[in-house]
Amino acid sequence: MADRPENRVFGRKEPQHIIILASGDRIRHMTVRPWMLAVAFCFAGMFTVGYLAATSYLVLRDGLIGATMARQARMQHDYEDRISALRAQVDRVTSRQLLDQQVVEEKVEKLFQQQLALTERNGKLDTLLNRAGDAGLSGTAEPELQPAEPAYGRRAEAAPGLKAIDRLLGRSTAAAAPRQASAAALAYAAPGESVADRTDRMFSKVTLSLKDIERQQLSRITSLTAGAAETADAIERILARNDIAVPAEGGTEAAGDAIGGPFVEPETGDGFETSLGQLDTALNRLELMRGTVRRLPFANPSPGSQVSSRFGNRTDPFLGRLALHAGIDFRLPVGSAVQATGSGTVVTAGRTGGYGNLVEIDHGSGLSTRYAHLSRVLVKAGDTVDAGETIGLSGSTGRSTGPHLHYEVRRHGRASDPARFLSAGNKLSTYMN
Repeated sequence: MADRPENRVFGRKEPQHIIILASGDRIRHMTVRPWMLAVAFCFAGMFTVGYLAATSYLVLRDGLIGATMARQARMQHDYEDRISALRAQVDRVTSRQLLDQQVVEEKVEKLFQQQLALTERNGKLDTLLNRAGDAGLSGTAEPELQPAEPAYGRRAEAAPGLKAIDRLLGRSTAAAAPRQASAAALAYAAPGESVADRTDRMFSKVTLSLKDIERQQLSRITSLTAGAAETADAIERILARNDIAVPAEGGTEAAGDAIGGPFVEPETGDGFETSLGQLDTALNRLELMRGTVRRLPFANPSPGSQVSSRFGNRTDPFLGRLALHAGIDFRLPVGSAVQATGSGTVVTAGRTGGYGNLVEIDHGSGLSTRYAHLSRVLVKAGDTVDAGETIGLSGSTGRSTGPHLHYEVRRHGRASDPARFLSAGNKLSTYMN
């Protein structure tokens, strides 16, 4: 057991490696430690990896460059496609805006034409409304039309289109703030509603407003036409009861001026033009009726005077026997004014037998009136007189027992009862202007 060698390795420190460098008499040594070996190994590994990477890059760089270029080309194509899509979207939006602009302009033009048409209609109505007013007719209240500007600016979007509508309807700039507030309220009420939708709704409201004005105009025209026709019918019925035929409109004895011309086919018009024509016809007929009434002896020759003797058989005051009294006697003091009961032409003005001072007026349609026993005659034969015009002064000339007016109405030379004409005149006064 003493001969077995002793194991000296276990528990003994491993000897370190020493590098000895000699140069002449100078000797140097360097101990190689484990960490130095690790660093050297790392540097060697890094160098090897770098060498391999550089070698691989040199070998594969063409492929890498090609792949990079291909990737860049794909990215470029993607960007170009995206830009094309955005441009197409911009074009669609621009086209939509242009289309909306065109629609707004067309609607504004349509509203402008409607407003202009209403203004022109109002101008055409002026003459007829004045005639109707002079005739004592009244209809519904006339709608007031706002003046329309003859031009409006071009719009690039919906908001200027709304401003154009404001100018078209004559709205002042002071009303812009309430309108914008109203538009904001509408936008708040319908957040998904676009400007074009709000514009369409505003156009609809304006169109309905113009339609309402047009309906009011037509309603008033219809009312005036009905009133004129009703009045003319009432006058015609009263005249018919007195056996007076009214001349047809445009006849030789019509109240209006003579008319004529070559025949031309009528223009095709809308309901408004037809209504205007009907109103004009009704007013012409009413004027004809009233002109006929004014021309014929329906007035009182001495308003407010008492009748002392009526038409018909009576005892003659001079002979004491029955005789026909061909007129009506009005009790009047000497010098009282005597008025013509209708318009016409004086055919007799002077002393005529038992009539004394006589004025006879021809009223046309076979009717004439006589005013007798005048103290003074104020007209002469051939004069044209109007209804209500003073033609003489009452008296007691001729075959008379005292101051009075003897008044006769003759139809084709035959005496008619003046009381019928006076009664008809009282009824007609309701329908006269």
